[in-house]
This record gives sequence, structure tokens and C-alpha cells, in this order.
Amino acid sequence: MAGILKIDPLHPETELLDQAVQILMQGGVVAYPTETFYGLGVNAKNEKAVERLFSVKGRDFRNPVPVIIGDVSGLDQAVTEIPAVGRELIGRFWPGPLTLIFEASPIIPSRLTAGTGKIGIRVSSHPIARLLARKLGSPLTSTSANRSGQRECITAREVLENLGDDLDLIIDGGETPGGKGSTILDITRTPPVILRTGVIDNFQFLFRGQDT
Repeated sequence: MAGILKIDPLHPETELLDQAVQILMQGGVVAYPTETFYGLGVNAKNEKAVERLFSVKGRDFRNPVPVIIGDVSGLDQAVTEIPAVGRELIGRFWPGPLTLIFEASPIIPSRLTAGTGKIGIRVSSHPIARLLARKLGSPLTSTSANRSGQRECITAREVLENLGDDLDLIIDGGETPGGKGSTILDITRTPPVILRTGVIDNFQFLFRGQDT
């Protein structure tokens, strides 16, 4: 059964997060709160950990898995390029619930991209999620903490009841907002394409003067 680590969601204790980072560095699976739901995190550069993540989720390998990074500088290792429209979106909406689809760099396991060569990335606006990714120093997976096809979890207790036997640690940062997930926007296409409508939906400025 996974251990539970209670952390202040507004002012995360660095020394407590270090425990979670150590588990991630060793290939563990950690559940943590985000600005939408609880997410499942593994070190995205660790292929064995990624395989374990898919097993825990019961996720189809044809479905890609998004990641979060600690700050914009983390894009340098995760993507091959940042389109101009991406920089504009980052400036407007990061940190926040906007997942942008980029061309993935070679360090990203193909399992996470579902063989597409593309990876969804965001900088989370939740203090715990953002600091956890920053301290890990590597992209951190951010798929929702639930079995595939089941309801997303908004509390650590729900995660424990649904996945506790398969996780190494659950970070209890209190209840998350729930509701909609992050918006997913593919910026490898021109014009960008909304793949999932979520919390953010005001992208009219992207299409001014274009036939969409």
C-alpha cells in the first residue's frame, strides 16, 4: 500500500518533496495534486518507469501520455523546437491548465508519444506539481490518477482507494478543483488544433485573419 505524504498545497515543504523526488529518481510511481485532478508521475526519461505507469493505468499503448515541466527552460530537453505561436501561448497561459503538443526530442520515450513523435507539455499552476517537476529536473508524467476509463480523482483518499496497492507514494495536497482537465492544443499544425477542450478556451486571437 502506498504511503501518504501530506504537504501544504500553497507552501510546499521542500524537504518533504525531496522524499518524492528520490522515489521518482528510483523509478517509482507517485500520485500528486494538480490544478485540475490528481496526476500520476514517473520520471519521463526512465523507460522502465514509463512501462510501469502504463501497467498501473491499464492504459492502451496507442494513447500518448502528457508531461509537466518545472518551468519553461525544461522545454529545451523535451522538444525539438518551440514555434512562435507556442511562445505566445506560453506567455499568456503558463503556468496553467494548457497542454501544448510539440515535436518530441529523442529523450522522450516513444511509449509516451504513442509512436507519433509528439509530446504534450505544460507548466502546472499548482505549487506542488510545479515544484516537484522542477526538483526532479526532468519531465514528469501527468496522466490522471485513475484506471483508464474510470473517474478522475480529486483527493488523495480517492487515489488511495483506487490505486493505492500499485503506487509508491501519494502526495496529499488537499482537494483539487476537478471539473474540466487541461485544454490540449496541437501547435505542430497550422493553424493550431484543439484536441481537447478544457479549462482554457479563449484562443480566438490565434485565428485572426485565417480561414478556420
